[in-house]
Amino acid sequence: MPLKNKEKGKKSGAQKKKNWGADVEAESRHRLVVLEKELLRDHLALRRDEARRAKASEDQLKQRLQRVEAELEGARSEGKAIYAEMSRQCHALQEDMQSRSKQLEEEVKGLRGQLEACQKEAAAAREEAEQALRERDQALSQLRTHVADMEAKYEEILQDSLDRLLAKLRAIKSQWDGTALRLHARHKEQLRQFGLTALDL
Repeated sequence: MPLKNKEKGKKSGAQKKKNWGADVEAESRHRLVVLEKELLRDHLALRRDEARRAKASEDQLKQRLQRVEAELEGARSEGKAIYAEMSRQCHALQEDMQSRSKQLEEEVKGLRGQLEACQKEAAAAREEAEQALRERDQALSQLRTHVADMEAKYEEILQDSLDRLLAKLRAIKSQWDGTALRLHARHKEQLRQFGLTALDL
């Protein structure tokens, strides 16, 4: 019997050893599970912190994106307003240039018409002046011819008159000579009567 007890003791010791090993193993497993659980909790907490930080960063980025989008929209609106104003000014400038161009074209047409009219008037005036000069030259030529004819006629008339006068003078010269001698003798006689001579005078 003591052998049986010893075997029983051996068996119960082996069982105890087995149970103790199983307990240790279970406890180590439990500890491992607890550690894994804590590790998972820490990991989950880290993930949550990272998620919160990511959410906060996302919110900041969203706000920043909204600000940038608002600024971009403002810039677009301002750009559209500037473009619209520039387009309006460009359109107004084009209209002004077109109206000014039309006005200048009309002025050029008017000035060309005036120039053509002035050129026609100048050509007509030149033609009239040339015609007047030709007529004057012709009149002067006629007058010169007439004057030359009149001079010749007057010279001829004068020559004839002088010839007739000379003929008359020659005809009456003998009478004048006789009359002059008689007058001379009479005056001489009168001077002698007064006691004077022709040399005394």
